[in-house]
Amino acid sequence: MSNPEIKALDLTQRPPRSPRCRLGGYAGLPRMLDKGRATIIGKNGEYHFDCPLDQRILGFLGIEAQALKTELATGKGDGEILDWINANAKNKPSEWEIEQWSSYLERRGPSSDAETLGFFVDMIGKITKTREDIHTWADLLDLDDYVSYGGQA
Repeated sequence: MSNPEIKALDLTQRPPRSPRCRLGGYAGLPRMLDKGRATIIGKNGEYHFDCPLDQRILGFLGIEAQALKTELATGKGDGEILDWINANAKNKPSEWEIEQWSSYLERRGPSSDAETLGFFVDMIGKITKTREDIHTWADLLDLDDYVSYGGQA
């Protein structure tokens, strides 16, 4: 198939899906797919495919970022990509392992080292001075996505 039509979000106009959104039970996977497709068509804006969050997902699966990007470039939808991941992943986690990992990913906050904590606090401070309910990376990403496209913090 040459030059398949890739159905991708224009991330210069709207954010990718939330890191809490799941596909096949994997938290963050739909967001990573949105960023990958948008990157392929040059509409990723300030979003980065293969960022540290994506690397956590890819590492858990045992999939290389470039291999996934190549598969996304074929124009496959989410279900087809999930089938490809299930067939090609080096790691084959059970249902309960996927659930535990995804729950952890959704609840994961900054580690206790000063540099990471400082980065997290600085990011929140750039978005809002009044929100005291931002504790996880998912909270921060959701808030940043919302505010970046015109929402009030």
